[in-house]
Amino acid sequence: MESQLAVNSKIDFKALFDLSYGLYVVCSRSGEKLNGQIANTVFQVTAEPPRVAVSISKNNLTHEYISNSGVFSVSVLDVSTPMEFIGLFGFKSGRDVDKLSQTKYEKGLTGCPCVMDNALSMIEAKVIGQLDAGSHTIFMGEVVSTRILQEGKPLTYADYHRLKKGKAPKNAPTYRGGVEEKEEKSEGAGTGMKKYVCDVCGYVYDPAVGDPEHGVAAGTAFEDVPDDWVCPVCGAGKDQFSSQN
Repeated sequence: MESQLAVNSKIDFKALFDLSYGLYVVCSRSGEKLNGQIANTVFQVTAEPPRVAVSISKNNLTHEYISNSGVFSVSVLDVSTPMEFIGLFGFKSGRDVDKLSQTKYEKGLTGCPCVMDNALSMIEAKVIGQLDAGSHTIFMGEVVSTRILQEGKPLTYADYHRLKKGKAPKNAPTYRGGVEEKEEKSEGAGTGMKKYVCDVCGYVYDPAVGDPEHGVAAGTAFEDVPDDWVCPVCGAGKDQFSSQN
């Protein structure tokens, strides 16, 4: 007989949004090749010996590097981390861009690059086990080195979404898909302001807010934004934006 739980089961994905995450740069190497990416699923597994785990999309170059070398590093980001930095590691592929040439890093004990810019601390680990999670692999590593870089407040995934208005890339384990799009349209309903969304990273240009950090004042219609303006997250041009309303 089918259980009552199964009969009444219903998945509201918003319930998963309440789970807590941080925001990190996870790096690895393959021979002399280096790469890194933004990850939000990093967690401590045990205290003694200290072990941590990361969840990485099988589509990402960093996954290939961790699989090849068996090592990875984690840089814990500060809440003040600019969106351009997050865009570099979160929405650009190491197959197309040498990300580490655009930031400060050091090679650690494992030979992994450890990103220092915008980081509070760094952790290096050697893989001691892994779990196939379908679209992702969970790599568990034994910590071999740590370092405190500065005092500050860790950037949480909630900060990224609510304060910085960031979006999850499609390869993220917490990708929200059409849920975010519906929420954005709902928030803009009735304002009379036409928003545009970046086709690459999902950043939403809101005329009511503009992009003051890059010289676009609040109240500027998208059509009046300078032609050389680019997405503040991933660097995509205006021609890679689509009308949302």
